[in-house]
Amino acid sequence: MKYVILIPIYNDRESLKILIENINIEIKDLDHDISLVVINDSSSQQIVDTYPNIENINSIEIVNMKENRGHARCIASGLKYIFEKKEFDFVIPMDGDGEDRPEEIKNFIELSKEAGDKSIIGERVKRSEGLIFKTCYQFHKFLTLAFTGQSIKFGNFTCLSKATVKKMLDEKATWNSFSGSLKKIEKDLISIPSTRGKRYFGPSQMSFFKLLKHSLSIISVFRKTVLIRSAFFIIFYILLIKSYASVITSLPLVLLLIMIYSISSLALRENIEEFNNSLTNIHDIDKIK
Repeated sequence: MKYVILIPIYNDRESLKILIENINIEIKDLDHDISLVVINDSSSQQIVDTYPNIENINSIEIVNMKENRGHARCIASGLKYIFEKKEFDFVIPMDGDGEDRPEEIKNFIELSKEAGDKSIIGERVKRSEGLIFKTCYQFHKFLTLAFTGQSIKFGNFTCLSKATVKKMLDEKATWNSFSGSLKKIEKDLISIPSTRGKRYFGPSQMSFFKLLKHSLSIISVFRKTVLIRSAFFIIFYILLIKSYASVITSLPLVLLLIMIYSISSLALRENIEEFNNSLTNIHDIDKIK
């Protein structure tokens, strides 16, 4: 079978070089056609490097974008590029900084042989970040479950069948949130355990603000459910505090309204026309192999 590993990258040349070498090592004994498509999200530094150890990789392309569109849209553009330009059975999106461990690629590939048109997600069972980030991440998962009814324990590191990729290209939410869109369009996902690795270089780029935006972007995909649950919560909470109304007791309502406004604003990023035209943002393509 044919697999394309999709790697979004921004200003992380050193990590990309190590990742490509590690992928080359990990796929050595796999009897499959495995190619790499790197989407360079208009990095401000040189991304292309020398890659001496790539004998096990069928082909490597670095697609250089004109404008920086952000991580989710970088992946979305990559999916569109692969679907229109490459022959494949499965696409494996993974981060380019080492946090998605290349040694787990073979687990996806082995399971995909029996998956048919089903897609596989890497469900996080262990993370390598500090206590504060882990706490914030648990809050993110709780917030998502409470307001959408969806338990989303995976990120970009997945193995998508061609059928799923086609569905994601037809779903405008893909332009805003990868995991939210995948959870929306596919109800029967196969999961395997996945351990979050450590960055090859430097600290994690996921700040608290970025994590909050990421969480709200996922929630915005299910905004109808959010509005219904929020309405019930508001009614229940008002009845609960009506005899004890004060600035302090009204604070949860204020925070909820801010959240609703935020997800409504983020939902405006779902633009199917921009998504369909995303390949016009390609500047050029470096064919490494």
